[in-house]
Amino acid sequence: MRSLIDILDLSVEEIDELIHTADDIISHPEKYSEVCKGKKIATLFYEPSTRTRLSFEAAMLELGGSVIGFSGAQNSSAAKGESVADTAKVVSCYADIIAMRHPKEGAPYVASINASIPVINAGDGGHNHPTQTLADLYTIYREKGEIKDLTVGFCGDLKFGRTVHSLINALARYTGIRFVLISPEELAIPEYVKTDLLDPKGIPYTETTDLEAVMPELDVLYMTRVQKERFFNEEDYLRLKDSYILEPKKLKNAKEDLVIMHPLPRVNEISVAIDDDPRACYFKQVLYGKYMRMALIMKLLKEAQA
Repeated sequence: MRSLIDILDLSVEEIDELIHTADDIISHPEKYSEVCKGKKIATLFYEPSTRTRLSFEAAMLELGGSVIGFSGAQNSSAAKGESVADTAKVVSCYADIIAMRHPKEGAPYVASINASIPVINAGDGGHNHPTQTLADLYTIYREKGEIKDLTVGFCGDLKFGRTVHSLINALARYTGIRFVLISPEELAIPEYVKTDLLDPKGIPYTETTDLEAVMPELDVLYMTRVQKERFFNEEDYLRLKDSYILEPKKLKNAKEDLVIMHPLPRVNEISVAIDDDPRACYFKQVLYGKYMRMALIMKLLKEAQA
């Protein structure tokens, strides 16, 4: 049974296919309004989420399907001690596809090997968030016309940011990509990302603590929040949480066609004064994510029926 646990579960060709499907959904929504009629998605969210859960639910509803699920571990049998494996087996009896978010890394993988229906990882701890990566890739494609020959800056929490790790993994497979990694030293990109991925492939990257100094180079700027929930020490969080705040004055040397992205929720790392800048794409990103999730749901359900 085909599931999506890691963005690398999809080939570049399959991602391109999803992108073209998303384009077609935008152009011809009526073609897709009953594609999943009679099908159900179970959204199993063991930790809070607004965008991702509602995006999956909206995606399935717009495909003509229906939704079941829960939005917190306390609302599920996990509160009684039921294992992820058993939950996956039970929910397989009720639904056609599962979208799971879990604070423990690897939980959606455990679900996928126990379920008899496709499982989509909707975020597991600090590990992976492949459908956010699909939203990110589609945003870059829509705003830039193609995914190649770009300097992509990641700013903020690069240590714990699962969206950052997933997107770097995905972009590393495209040609002409260069990374600029902007963070406090305590939140720098993990060494394994450099030694296992970037260095062996000869992918150029720069590490810096100075956002404004590198701003003129960037084609894409991917802002992230410093995640309180990933810290063991509140003092460390309070010291680092406002390390980078994107304000209009910091864009004075930025490219006219810079694409400013953020996986959301933002706290205060992007000033609301940026929202009206035509380069701000983070709310478009949300919409693009829904279309990519629609394309993915269709793909996995079609493969499950084959």
